[in-house]
Amino acid sequence: MDKQHERAASFRALHESGVFVVPNVFDGASAAIMQRLGFKALATSSAACAATLGKLDGEVTREEALVHARLIVSVSDCPVTADLENGFGHAPETVAETIRLAIVTGLVGGSIEDASGDVRAPIYELEHAVERVAAAVAEAHGERVHFVLTARAENFLHGRADLDDTVRRLQAFERAGADVLFAPGLPDLAAVRTVCSALKKPVNFMVGMRGKSFTVAELAAAGVRRISLSTTLYRAAMTGLLAAAREVREHGTFGYLDGLVTGGELEKYLRPSA
Repeated sequence: MDKQHERAASFRALHESGVFVVPNVFDGASAAIMQRLGFKALATSSAACAATLGKLDGEVTREEALVHARLIVSVSDCPVTADLENGFGHAPETVAETIRLAIVTGLVGGSIEDASGDVRAPIYELEHAVERVAAAVAEAHGERVHFVLTARAENFLHGRADLDDTVRRLQAFERAGADVLFAPGLPDLAAVRTVCSALKKPVNFMVGMRGKSFTVAELAAAGVRRISLSTTLYRAAMTGLLAAAREVREHGTFGYLDGLVTGGELEKYLRPSA
């Protein structure tokens, strides 16, 4: 528990000034590599987690997500925050239980969406969304550890390109006690600046969309404090896999071998640091 308190304090401190990148990892190797490369915190990705299980995003159970998160925590000395989707249930009590279990898992942060998973009404009504965030915050800020709770406004990922409503939601989540605010899918830097200037708490920006991902310097200037990488590291790995497999299958050649990292190089990243 002392180690978890230290990681929680370290994670909170990262948000206090400047900007930092938190890579979304997808297995033990990617977690170990990101740590050895010098990243100060790690995150999970719900879509990447699902893909490692042969599932689509949204099909993973809470238990599966937490087992995945426990693996990442177990191989890393870094703070780990998790993509907890919508808390794996609609009721505020369910969301609070998810946060409690996340803390038991060893996580020091996690995000909760206002997306319902219902295509007929994809975004929770604001009052209900705030109740869910408040319940999550009450559990996150309990006596056990100060868990960094990120509240997500999902409008732009669900065909609701309403920046004013997105800002209202984030402000309401901030008042409910969320530590970090996040609106994935913002269309441009002007929108990012609008969101950051409307909030007092740190804002997370998600890299991952072509034409809607910006440099660290640009995001820092806009007021962003944390940059997450979504599924991009997993998709980068799968891009290499697809290219190699297609070469073998379609051409019968093995040119991809020439560009591979060697087994010895990988071992250096996976070997525990002294």
